[in-house]
Amino acid sequence: MTFTLYPAVDIQDGRAVRLVRGREDSTTVYDADPVAAARRFADAGAQWLHVVDLDAAFTGVPRNRHLIADIVEATGVPVQASGGVRSMADLDASVGYGASRVVIGTTALEEPAFVAAAVAAHGERVAVGLDAEGTTLKARGWTAESGDLFDALHRFSMMGVARFVFTDIARDGMLTGPNVARLREVAEATPARVTASGGVASLDDLRVLRTAHPRVDGAIVGKALYAGRFTLAEALECCR
Repeated sequence: MTFTLYPAVDIQDGRAVRLVRGREDSTTVYDADPVAAARRFADAGAQWLHVVDLDAAFTGVPRNRHLIADIVEATGVPVQASGGVRSMADLDASVGYGASRVVIGTTALEEPAFVAAAVAAHGERVAVGLDAEGTTLKARGWTAESGDLFDALHRFSMMGVARFVFTDIARDGMLTGPNVARLREVAEATPARVTASGGVASLDDLRVLRTAHPRVDGAIVGKALYAGRFTLAEALECCR
């Protein structure tokens, strides 16, 4: 099985940033130009990019979606887009701007029927993002509780969701290693593919994730790359 690495480009106020545990007041700016950041990842061999509109995630108003088109054009690399997808119009717009996959978070949790409609319209281009503290899901930029992780996994799996992006909020941006035990529980609870997010700090973490479970076939990596814990080339080699 191919294990895919997704370098993250999180965009806030038009800049590439990282947050600690999703807190809006914990911003560190890594590049004033997110397109340039994405191009560096592509030049280093990235086969996918994970692009997040943080402004849309916090406010529901997309301010950076046009950058998806800019990143796709500049890199030629498939983009997994996330953040602020609140309606079918938002989903269609993200696909129209060039996203190869769109992650639905808050709206999936607050309006589950939307997921069924999204899957009917776009099939495997739709993924559901499940961001949890323990087993409690968080929505609206991780500011509101929104149900149980495993209840949601069952509900959305029955709707035909082909991929979940699972984030352990306690590990996100902390460089403390992924929660592999919880990740395995998530993968056991669904027939869908699972992308791991949160906590990757070392190449050893990637090696563990690569063999964590047959349905865990990718990982999103952000802060460890920006902080120089390893290079993307090293990470890609590790994941082969």
